[in-house]
Amino acid sequence: MIDVDVLVVGGGHAGIEACYASAKMGASTMLLTIHLDTLAQMSCNPSIGGTAKGQLVREIDALGGIMGWMADRCGIHFRLLNRKKGPAVQAPRAQEDKALYRIEMKHYLERVKNLILYQGIASRLIIKEGKIKGVELMDGTRIKSKAVILTPGTFLNGLIHIGTINYPAGRANEPASIELAENLRNLGFKMGRLKTGTPMRIHGDSINYSNFQVQEGDDEPIPFSFRTKGKLNNRIVCHLGYTNEKVHKIIRENLHRSALYSGRIKGIGPRYCPSIEDKIVKFPHHQRHHIFLEPEGLDTKEIYANGLSSSLPYEVQEAFMREIPGLENAVMMRPGYAIEYDFVQPIQLKKTLETKKIENLFLAGQINGTSGYEEAGAQGIIAGINAVLKINSRPPFVLRRDEAYIGVMIDDIVTQGVDEPYRLFTSRAEYRLYLRSDNADLRLTPFGKELGLIDEETYEDFLRSKERKERGRKYISFQKKKGKPIQSLFSSRNIDLDEILDLLPEDLRPVTNNEKMFLEAELRYRGYLEREKRAAERLSKEESLNIPEGMDFLSIEGISKELKEKLKKYAPSTISEARKISGMTPAALSLLIVKIKEWKDLEKS
Repeated sequence: MIDVDVLVVGGGHAGIEACYASAKMGASTMLLTIHLDTLAQMSCNPSIGGTAKGQLVREIDALGGIMGWMADRCGIHFRLLNRKKGPAVQAPRAQEDKALYRIEMKHYLERVKNLILYQGIASRLIIKEGKIKGVELMDGTRIKSKAVILTPGTFLNGLIHIGTINYPAGRANEPASIELAENLRNLGFKMGRLKTGTPMRIHGDSINYSNFQVQEGDDEPIPFSFRTKGKLNNRIVCHLGYTNEKVHKIIRENLHRSALYSGRIKGIGPRYCPSIEDKIVKFPHHQRHHIFLEPEGLDTKEIYANGLSSSLPYEVQEAFMREIPGLENAVMMRPGYAIEYDFVQPIQLKKTLETKKIENLFLAGQINGTSGYEEAGAQGIIAGINAVLKINSRPPFVLRRDEAYIGVMIDDIVTQGVDEPYRLFTSRAEYRLYLRSDNADLRLTPFGKELGLIDEETYEDFLRSKERKERGRKYISFQKKKGKPIQSLFSSRNIDLDEILDLLPEDLRPVTNNEKMFLEAELRYRGYLEREKRAAERLSKEESLNIPEGMDFLSIEGISKELKEKLKKYAPSTISEARKISGMTPAALSLLIVKIKEWKDLEKS
């Protein structure tokens, strides 16, 4: 029998962060995966980051994880999204060389101390007196462990759909984990069924790019990892195009052949990343939809057709593809498909991601109803950290909503559960102006150092950067130009950042683009940051405010229809409960508080 401290089941993004954190914290750790050659496989899109997701990657990195660092190493196209908007929604995103990412990650993990990589299929959890003791594999091998972290992704009872055809799989042509799903049901876990999908892949040489708009990378890319040294290079360009009425007509005429609309798929799909069929049906007034052509790597001709996710038959996908200008002669290399999979309703978890039902059993990633590589990786590092803390009888590690997007996400899913694939958005965070990508190190690196995930050299670099940021901000706060405080000039946009940086002493000038971003955000939005802090303190005092029974939430003006319906559905009794409703915004919460006070004043009169 194999014997380890922590066993991680699943080699996707959640499993990798979990096993890496566990091993770095000194626990003997095993990563069990169905196929070692698909370790860290980017199953769907060839990108990492994006709005809110980029913040998550930064937070993983600040804690000592490896997703951001590896994304920088294997990235081929880098952009900071929402540059023209405020810092709360700015986020890094990168196209990755998918094959290189997988190869480099495996190469790196093979050399991590305390970590064993093992190929096998888990079939049954070994439980004694309500506590996990290990896992039994399909070949009968038993792995004994003090803690188990399940990160099976879409493999848990996975079922792939292409038109009228379906077959069990966790990913195209890879076996599903059917026995483990059945085992979890038998153990009494409340399970659900979700659905996601992926678009076709097209041969790059068969595309007429003159019909698409070129999407360049940034001139000065900003890395994900605070540990990345040197300049990042853009190696490719992406392209933007659109669907049209001919495409939509073919899809409408063949909806009965779609697995999604023929009733074959029972799982609930992602509302914020719909298939092309969903877009056509739910947004009939839109004359066109975006398509992004994204290269999957430097050594492949495969192009990811972002925006064309579909479960229609191959011949229908080919037909509507050819109606898109520039794709008239395109060659499809892989058809799009939909996949259904089981998940465990996350209200059965503690905020450490340990299950309430079975001690020392942790869940992370899509098994908890989330979507996305970044959401999975963030859960993985938290599960890995807490598994080691638990078996060593140390206090748990839980991030609050005002400390990290990771805290927002975990609080959302474990308190409210999920009824569709959960995706993180900046609007979910009450304190999003503070939870920026540029200050993730200041917020979380001290935690990573204390946990043993940040080495001395990295921590010394962090302290030097922190000092530059803090001293630079204080220095500028007291400087004047033309008799006026620079702070007020900058806030009113009467002076730009470069003019300010010229005033800084040499030793206080930002060394990285990230440090520049930090200074700009802290100085330009100082008033907003202070206002957000006061609002947070006010909301904290008002969390105990009771909501009158029978309150008419649908009549509250200024709150979205979606939030009104959720308020009606969950009927929270306090502001604290209302705040935890998925998608609740600070503005909506403030309107609700005002309405409650008005209601109570009317009752008194």
